[in-house]
Amino acid sequence: MRWEDFRMSENIEDRRGMGGGGLGIPMGRGGAGIGTIIILTLAGWALGIDPRILIGGYESATGGGRTQVEQPRQPGPQQGGRAAPDDEMGRFAGKVLGNTEDVWKQVFPAQLGKQYVPPKLVIFSRGTRSRCGGASSAMGPFYCPLDQTVYIDLSFFQQMQRQFRVSGDFAYAYVIAHEVGHHVENQLGLLARVQQRQREVGERVANQLSVRVELMADCLAGVWAHHSNQQYKALEEGDVEEAMKAAEAIGDDRLQKQSQGYVVPDSFTHGSSAQRARWFMTGLKGGQVQQCDTFRAARL
Repeated sequence: MRWEDFRMSENIEDRRGMGGGGLGIPMGRGGAGIGTIIILTLAGWALGIDPRILIGGYESATGGGRTQVEQPRQPGPQQGGRAAPDDEMGRFAGKVLGNTEDVWKQVFPAQLGKQYVPPKLVIFSRGTRSRCGGASSAMGPFYCPLDQTVYIDLSFFQQMQRQFRVSGDFAYAYVIAHEVGHHVENQLGLLARVQQRQREVGERVANQLSVRVELMADCLAGVWAHHSNQQYKALEEGDVEEAMKAAEAIGDDRLQKQSQGYVVPDSFTHGSSAQRARWFMTGLKGGQVQQCDTFRAARL
């Protein structure tokens, strides 16, 4: 993936600790793809302000323990009034975010007749705070609609390598693009409507709604990749395969099989491996937001 050519976003804030630079994560092509949000039910991971309701990329840790919160790193170059990252992985995150901004600022008016307001991205280590509550590394990347911000501890990319055997720069970019997909949903008013509906229904139906939210974000990540490649020639050989393998690696069915030895479809919150891969490819091939409407789709 040609991420070095992307524009650096001004909407990134580096809250990592004062000690040291990058993570040393290899940025060359890996043998697999991407991980977005890790769901390990047995470990107590959940999405949403209400941890019982898994929605739209929110992730809250339900286990015990206290989150260690770090202050923003200082001093350093400033970007948008905040500390800007100066290491490879920090710059990578900022440039991918910048490319999502450039793509969606064109797609929104052209396809939706609306203006796109980009999210912020906070990178942190160990723990930080959001308007949706405390954030910790164990939660994985998440989007908070209350402050319209994506939160990520970049060590998550190392976890992708260790736990799922997935890596590669496009794999990591897809993590960010998926969370930005939740911001797109929020801009369209979808997240608030879904959350309200989830309060009115039982757990099984709430889970089904969450699956539709997540699969739509996968599709919107594909829409971003489609237009990024068309406009900026961003993709290289093997990038699509990375995303497909990663989408399959983080399907609910595969995660449940690995963690508990059996699959419970009614408890799915993100979709099966096949569904996640299929919806990403829907967005990638067509590049149309309308094709990502999982709530009207007869088949997920």
